[in-house]
This record gives sequence, structure tokens and C-alpha cells, in this order.
Amino acid sequence: MAAPAPERLLILGGTAEGRALAEAAEARFGPSVTVISALAGRTRAPILPAGEVRIGGFGGADGLASYLREERIGLLVDATHPYATRISAQASEAAARAGTTHLVLVRPSWRPAPGDRWIDVATVEEAVGAIPVEAERVFLTVGVRALAPFASRPDLWFLVRLVDEPAEPIPLARHRLICARGPFAEADERALLADYRIDCLVTRASGGDATAAKLAAARLLGLPVVMVRRPPPPPGPCASSVEDALTWIEKRLGEA
Repeated sequence: MAAPAPERLLILGGTAEGRALAEAAEARFGPSVTVISALAGRTRAPILPAGEVRIGGFGGADGLASYLREERIGLLVDATHPYATRISAQASEAAARAGTTHLVLVRPSWRPAPGDRWIDVATVEEAVGAIPVEAERVFLTVGVRALAPFASRPDLWFLVRLVDEPAEPIPLARHRLICARGPFAEADERALLADYRIDCLVTRASGGDATAAKLAAARLLGLPVVMVRRPPPPPGPCASSVEDALTWIEKRLGEA
């Protein structure tokens, strides 16, 4: 009797959690699961996960649904960035169309600690107006697509940190761009804030350890932090850790 074909697992990745899940799934399930990671391709020289890798978009929910059917994907894990709302919505819709079992793996959000001076806002647009009036030099870590609203504040000087050099000029009148990929150390973040005389940090509640050091540095220096609240995940099952996602996969395999 022939052995059953391996289950095919597609991970929408590009995050540390996506890479960790791909590696852990390969180690735990071996040949019983074919692990495929899909990266959007927006980051130059991405860190590649274990298993098969696909780079590039699918063409919206329609394209992803077709891919799920054509490639016989039985399990889909959305491990994209917590603010990648568009691809998460498309993944949820595509999984429903294709009849593919779907899970969202989303890291826990950051929470304020004693001594933090957080200003909670719902959107990047709201963050622009929430910068304290006494601030003059602002550290922006909100991603390249969220920079445009800050162009309405020519009174401020911005330090912008991105992973890669953007394809288009940054739309800020007064700024300095630095390109770097985490993880960052607290001592280095503290030195960065001091060297550039930063008096306010604007960021998103992304969660994770790779970029959390800036929050500890801001806390130590007594700086206000304008924190853009995380959008809710799409409806459906969610996991908050790689281990929880592995347990979900294991249960689905048992049901199959």
C-alpha cells in the first residue's frame, strides 16, 4: 500500500515567527508535511526560511485562491506582519474560497511597563496630531508606507528607520534616513536617541523582541512614545506563538 501524500502547508511569512514556524514544522513533521513559505518580496535580501520558498505576490484573493487549489494546499498559516491587513484579509477570503484550513499566527502586542509615557492612538493619521507640542525631533519607526501623513508637520525634524532604502524619496521636508534590520540592543537604541537628540518616538504596537529595545531606551530616557494601536486580526482561528501554531497543525493532521 502506497504511503499517503504529504500534507502541503503554506506559510505567508516574512516575519521572524514565519521563519521559526517553517523551521519547527520541518523538524517536527518531517516528510509528512511539505512546508512552503511565501514572501511578498518587498525586502531586499530577505532572510530565507527552511523548506520551499516562493517570492512575490499572488494577485489578490483570486490569485491566492487559485494557487491554493492548484498546489493542493491543505493548511494555510498567515504569519505576516500584524499591520499587513490587506494580505491578511485576502488570505482569509482565499482560504474560504478554496476550502483550505486557515490559521492566523500573530505575535502578542507590546504592553506599557511602569515608567512608560505612551500616547495611545488608533491610526497613523491620529499619531501625527498626537506628537507632544514640546517635541521637535521625532524618531519614526512606522514603515515606509506610513510616512506620508507626517509630511504635514514641516515644523518637526524626523529620524526615519527602515529596513531598506525606499524606492521613492521620503516625503518629509526635514529628516535623516537610516537603514538597519533588527534585532537591536537597548544600549545601541539609547545611544541612537541621545546622539540625534530625539525627544519623541512614534511607532506601532508590532510586538516581538527584535525591535522592542527602542521602547526600553525611551522609558529610560523619559521620552514620550506615540503608539499606533494594532488593527484586529481577520476572523477565524488565531495562535499567539509558534508552539500554538504547531499544535494546531498537528491537530489538523490528525483529523486528516
